[in-house]
Amino acid sequence: MPLLPPERHGRILSLLTREGSVSVQQLADSLEVTRETVRRDLDQLESAGSLRRIHGGAVASGATSRTETSLQERLSRRSAQKQAIAAAAVQHLPPEDGGSVIIDAGTTTEALADRIAAAASPSAATPGQRDAGALPRAEDLALITTAVPIAHKLSSTGVLDVEVLGGTIRGITGAAVGQQTVETLSRRRADVVFLGTNGICDDFGLSTPDTAEAAVKTALICAARKRVLLVDSSKLGETSLVRFGGLEDLDVLITDAAPQPDLAEALEAAEVDVVIAPADQQAGEAA
Repeated sequence: MPLLPPERHGRILSLLTREGSVSVQQLADSLEVTRETVRRDLDQLESAGSLRRIHGGAVASGATSRTETSLQERLSRRSAQKQAIAAAAVQHLPPEDGGSVIIDAGTTTEALADRIAAAASPSAATPGQRDAGALPRAEDLALITTAVPIAHKLSSTGVLDVEVLGGTIRGITGAAVGQQTVETLSRRRADVVFLGTNGICDDFGLSTPDTAEAAVKTALICAARKRVLLVDSSKLGETSLVRFGGLEDLDVLITDAAPQPDLAEALEAAEVDVVIAPADQQAGEAA
């Protein structure tokens, strides 16, 4: 039986509270209604002050291009999607004979760090316990990060050597920022960098709310031969205040759902390899 408008509105607001942003297509699939119905619902909810419409979807009322949630809040959101993305990302680590990796701050990149740390733990050294050869010997990787939480997780294994880039630490993200961080990155050239972003859009590229963090992310792009963006689908089609790179700066995009048509076309034109890692697929593999 189709949901009545008040029921749909309640589900939309519940999903928005949990995810932070929603897309029209996401809601149409979830509610099993047409995109036109979703758009009408969003218009009504915006008129009531319950949310704010953006291109292709909606964000929480009061959200702006500088809105940032705390690290703890973001860790609890879309965790299944982030784990699926991290599982796909390990395929882009350097080969077993060693290599160098830079990991950007962020909760999706942190999910990748969790996998690297698990691969280096004593229990993973038992034959047959490694991820079926998907991960190289984590101990052979030169690891660099701008994120204090990621550095802590990697170094706590006791077997990984991790370089933490110095600078001023932003409390809301745990990321090192500032001139010292940017200058240090200018003297690094890793095999691969795993990046995070607050938004990726066909016409604005990659963006984040903070100018200092944007400067570091731009330096990260220049500090590696291969650039891999890890981003859950709630960020697709979104923009924040400060642009730090274009689609042409990426080699690979790993996400959990197909990008919107405009973004998909722009990514193809920029020759970005798009990898879709659905969360339900990851759950099936873990079962």
